[in-house]
Amino acid sequence: SLSLSFNSIKMHSFGYRANALFTFAVTILAFICAIASFTDTLNSPSPTVEVKVLNINWFQKQPNGNDEVSLTLNISTDLQTLFTWNTKQVFVFLTAEYVTPKHALNQISLWDGIIQSKEHSKFTITTSNKYRFIDQQFARKRI
Repeated sequence: SLSLSFNSIKMHSFGYRANALFTFAVTILAFICAIASFTDTLNSPSPTVEVKVLNINWFQKQPNGNDEVSLTLNISTDLQTLFTWNTKQVFVFLTAEYVTPKHALNQISLWDGIIQSKEHSKFTITTSNKYRFIDQQFARKRI
């Protein structure tokens, strides 16, 4: 014969139940975060960019010896592969890199922009350089 006593069955306390629920919730959250991270890792972006110099608007030597140039650029991009579920915006910039006898590498930003959605990430624009393109290689030092 089987006999049960109601006194021998103990209920779990509120703290024990809250701890079990919290642990379960954190475990599920960690699992969802791991899956989200894994899916973002599988993305292999392949953006394409084509830049053409359409015109040299002007080239001048400044009184202090610096060279300055203004360019008209045609920029065509397709950045759609950069946008995933985790991308809010993409900052893009165009730099000119060149070598001079004094410096192995010179870099100057010519244009930049912020792409805020996948719908706006494929575009073609014709623009002049947004920032001054000045080479200070031959500038004289003033004392």
